[in-house]
Amino acid sequence: MKATTITVTEAARNFSDCVNRARYQHVTFVLVKNGRPVARLAPEAEQQCTGRELADALHAASLAPREARDWHRDLRAARRTLTTPGDKWQ
Repeated sequence: MKATTITVTEAARNFSDCVNRARYQHVTFVLVKNGRPVARLAPEAEQQCTGRELADALHAASLAPREARDWHRDLRAARRTLTTPGDKWQ
């Protein structure tokens, strides 16, 4: 999904509208201050974790052997259904 760039001032003046557009139209806003991106307003469902965050979470998880096998099975199934994004750099 492409992000819409707006200034922090615009976001402050139209905050309710930005939140509603993020929620109902799934618009992501990049907030810019002095010409530099400083924050992002994104729909909750769009939140993503990085590979590093996932690796850290998995390292910290204490799974029983059966849970680990089940998780691994689910991961294999998910990999079969996932597709590569059109732009791998996004």
